[in-house]
Amino acid sequence: MAMGTRKSSIAIGFVFAATVLIVLVGLLPGARTLSIDAVLRVLVAPDGKIESILVWTLRLPRSLAAAVAGSGLAVSGYLLQALTRNPLADPGITGVTAGAVAPIVGCFVLLPWFSSVYYPFVGLAGGLAAASVTFWVARGGNGRPLHLALGGVSVSLFLGAITIYVLLLAGPQSTALLFWLSGGFAGRTWSHLVQMLPWVGLGLVGALLLHRVIAMFALSDHTAAGMGVQLNFWKPVLLLLGTCPVAGVAPVAGPVAFVGLAAPHIARLLRPSGTGWEIALTAAIGALMVTSADLVARTVAIPKELPVGIITALLGGPIFIYLIHRGRLTFKREA
Repeated sequence: MAMGTRKSSIAIGFVFAATVLIVLVGLLPGARTLSIDAVLRVLVAPDGKIESILVWTLRLPRSLAAAVAGSGLAVSGYLLQALTRNPLADPGITGVTAGAVAPIVGCFVLLPWFSSVYYPFVGLAGGLAAASVTFWVARGGNGRPLHLALGGVSVSLFLGAITIYVLLLAGPQSTALLFWLSGGFAGRTWSHLVQMLPWVGLGLVGALLLHRVIAMFALSDHTAAGMGVQLNFWKPVLLLLGTCPVAGVAPVAGPVAFVGLAAPHIARLLRPSGTGWEIALTAAIGALMVTSADLVARTVAIPKELPVGIITALLGGPIFIYLIHRGRLTFKREA
């Protein structure tokens, strides 16, 4: 039984409040641990001292960037699953992430004069191209989940091989690139957050505005077409909206695994009221997952830190296995 509108809003509010709490808790630990009183003081009245710099320059923008990236990747996974009606679809499995990362690495190493401002556009073009090849292999996204998985894995392996070859040409830069390829938010600033926001916002707002069209895609193509959905128009639009968040997040954080796969399924298990609420809940869960993973990544081995991509894989892997084991890895929505 699906939740009502009121319960859906309460669930989203609860997840959002948990994310805010994680962000605030994340302001405390680090190479220099801050007290709660010090954090609250500098949040209300920044004074330019070391505590204020740690909070406003280093820790707060990083945590907010993690939240924005998580919501974007979650919505991207949701859109790709809706587009293909395939529970295995996500930015990683469909090749979108590999398609975005490979050309960005190529530009960084082979075209050092190329401005990083244009990296999201490079990632968008690469992600769209990779997804198109994957969907072609998977018969337009309408084939069996195995077809999509095999197509995505093949595309990802091919692009991964190209990325590794370019890394071998990078020389001393390869260490920094390898850490970026593991996914992480170390050193991310307000400018990185601003860089991501339009791309993530486009995916999220576009998905919410088109929630009725997305609901139609849960049906068969014949049924959706019979209800007036122009498939030849809306399929490319949804693919573009699903790729935009990855294009914005990849240059800043690198590939962050499992968020786009796990968050939509967790949202569906909670059975929110309608597609719009489901999209909003998916975004909120993605933000909570990545902020939590980022907090663990930078506190479990202070003063060193782990790549966030490893933590999200450790969190998302068991969830994915649970869904498979319980037979709940489906793409069904309550009417």
